Amino acid sequence: MQFQKKTRFGNFGGIIKLLIKVCLIIVVLFVGVILLDRIDFPSPIKKIEKIISNENFKTVK
Repeated sequence: MQFQKKTRFGNFGGIIKLLIKVCLIIVVLFVGVILLDRIDFPSPIKKIEKIISNENFKTVK
């Protein structure tokens, strides 16, 4: 009689692997959101103003 090593976890092995993958995805998304929140995106310093003459307006009734 020879010793046989069982390499499968059984029915719960697939569920455990799925839970680990889902947890890893959630952690990666959470870390990504935190890192994006810490980035200081530049904003325009001066106001953008465009002067429009009154000739371009048309009255629609």
